[in-house]
Amino acid sequence: MTKLSVNINKIATLRNARGGNVPDLLKVATDLQNFGAQGITIHPRPDERHIRYQDARDLKAIVHTEYNIEGNPQHNFIDLVLECKPTQVTLVPDAIGAITSSAGWDTKKNEAYLIEVVQEFQRNGIRTSIFVDPVLEIIEGAKKIGTDRIELYTEAFAHQYSLGNKNGIDPYVEAAKLANELGLGINAGHDLSLDNVQFFNQNIPGLLEVSIGHALISEALYLGLDNVVNMYLNKLK
Repeated sequence: MTKLSVNINKIATLRNARGGNVPDLLKVATDLQNFGAQGITIHPRPDERHIRYQDARDLKAIVHTEYNIEGNPQHNFIDLVLECKPTQVTLVPDAIGAITSSAGWDTKKNEAYLIEVVQEFQRNGIRTSIFVDPVLEIIEGAKKIGTDRIELYTEAFAHQYSLGNKNGIDPYVEAAKLANELGLGINAGHDLSLDNVQFFNQNIPGLLEVSIGHALISEALYLGLDNVVNMYLNKLK
């Protein structure tokens, strides 16, 4: 079964809007795991506009499933990850001030830099994943870097699927086949939702984990967190 890791950035956004501790991020993370989520994902950004660096530290004691910290591996982020030692770190090439992720890594252009970062995390027992577009040359580059996994950036698939174009999944299938041949683990995330996650999961060979935040939290406004988590789990079987 493909694992579900819930990104709780939006919970932090809601909390920060009033300056207090409602909703309680740590309680939500605990509840999500009790509801069946197999991982918790956070994506702290330099301006701490949602997840704060202290949240990452506090969650370490709360997350008993898989703990995944995403972000651009700048110095402060690297130091935070080495301090928290999550199950997995996902490297994302976010620009400063970006609203959300908009592209994967150019693994050839950034090869030397990513090798250094990946090796540092692996020396500390942290599984590494690199956020990539479904481009075969990029997947080959990820293998050369030595990462444990890749995370397929799924916005393009989600957009095409919403238009009724199921062929939009084809590049992802080819990327997954190559990743499997190269021995790379496969994660996926960005704009996956209850509408499209089952189709994606059924067609991607070897998919290990999906990280879902914005859609899941939005859907939970109508359906409730417990219910939504279990709806995702049923679609990921």
